Amino acid sequence: MAASSRAQVLRLYRALLRESQRFSSYNYRMYAIRRIRDAFRENKNIKDSGKIEELVNKAKANLEVIHRQV
Repeated sequence: MAASSRAQVLRLYRALLRESQRFSSYNYRMYAIRRIRDAFRENKNIKDSGKIEELVNKAKANLEVIHRQV
């Protein structure tokens, strides 16, 4: 994975976790954090740039959803 792509993914990961911390309900907050961590760990070994781009776009959409929900 290119360095810029790796940095982009890490920024997205931190943004998702940071935004999830803003849920007022403990259960929603912990569920969101657990799902984010599990998804990133599950996909950490993917090397295909097309698949990485698809996953990044999906994560960005999920970030927008979390942002609206908070």
